[in-house]
Amino acid sequence: MINPVAQPKHILVIRLSAMGDVAMAVPALKVLSQTYPELKITVLSRLFFKPLFNDIPNLNFLEADVYGKHKRLGLLTLAKEAKLLGVDAVADLHNVIRSKVITGYLKVKGLKTAAIDKGRTEKRNLVKADGREIYPLKTTHQRYADVFEKLGFPLDLSQYTPPALKHLPPKLNAMIGVESKKLIGIAPFAAHISKSYPL
Repeated sequence: MINPVAQPKHILVIRLSAMGDVAMAVPALKVLSQTYPELKITVLSRLFFKPLFNDIPNLNFLEADVYGKHKRLGLLTLAKEAKLLGVDAVADLHNVIRSKVITGYLKVKGLKTAAIDKGRTEKRNLVKADGREIYPLKTTHQRYADVFEKLGFPLDLSQYTPPALKHLPPKLNAMIGVESKKLIGIAPFAAHISKSYPL
């Protein structure tokens, strides 16, 4: 555990894509906000994902336009924008080249940083088990929580309470109709072909 005097007061949380992985950060961030109400959180992600974080107190949003003004060297501009906000620690929940550039710059500036361990070796071993005994993998939620623990903020994810169900807007209700049974939505497209169901 970090000495309370040195404990960060404002964490930059980086998770740029994809939608499912960004959405899975919400429970960890909600528990982080509830457990440490004095902590300021700034999420760095694509503007499209901003509504996912609307219900979390003490959370601000910093837009990453990685295909526009923050492309390539623009990532350093983005890192400088984050530094001007007063962040004093970085939680890299993505751990890809883009997030590493931002995290690396801020680390050089003296900020404490921690990055997710995606468990790629364990995942490869699971896929190639070939009859050998297999073990459950750590969840993405827990991997996110581990990053915050490295920064001195251990989380108990069992404290997460999902938000109340929201009513669909009339336009959507008109599209799908009123159905007494449960509805299942299927997203037909994904960034990687291996994650898509063929038609």
